[in-house]
Amino acid sequence: MGRKSSLTEKQWSEIERRLLAGEKGRALAREFDISEAAIRKRCGAQTKQVKDVANQLVAAETAFRALPISAQIQARTLADELKEISMHLAGAARYGAATAHRLSGIAHAKVNEIDDAKPMDDASRVALSDIGALTRLANGAAEIGLDLIKATKDIKPEDDKPTPVQIVIGVKDAARHDDTSSRTEHPPGELPQPAA
Repeated sequence: MGRKSSLTEKQWSEIERRLLAGEKGRALAREFDISEAAIRKRCGAQTKQVKDVANQLVAAETAFRALPISAQIQARTLADELKEISMHLAGAARYGAATAHRLSGIAHAKVNEIDDAKPMDDASRVALSDIGALTRLANGAAEIGLDLIKATKDIKPEDDKPTPVQIVIGVKDAARHDDTSSRTEHPPGELPQPAA
């Protein structure tokens, strides 16, 4: 665990405010008697994010003011509707997550109805069918929330693709005790042949 900061939250807020105002981290580090690395670690990512959002806001406001009044009204109305939709989807995700949790709990309780000695008798089959249906409903209820979580993670579609790997099987001489023993590599999909 790292050493606790000697600065108060108020001092950190002051450092962050001054960084955003354009002061240099090196000068602030000297003034507050901390390392510049500590300032970068604590404030770097957030300061960059605040500056990026501020630039986006300036660009959006500039573009907004360039529109005719009627288009400004339409843009504002559309933005308000999009915010409202976003809030409704967040609410739906919250309810969906709660529903998924409840249905999963009911499915879990139904597991006790399965006879371990006779899992395919009529009563167990009914319980298995109920568990399957409840689980599918729970998964469906969770979809909106899962989609919102994915959307907030800055995942690019190509990031979801599996990374291809090559499996290399090596043969090591057991009589040698160093790591420089000979290894035989085989192309993917081809297994080594046992020694005769």
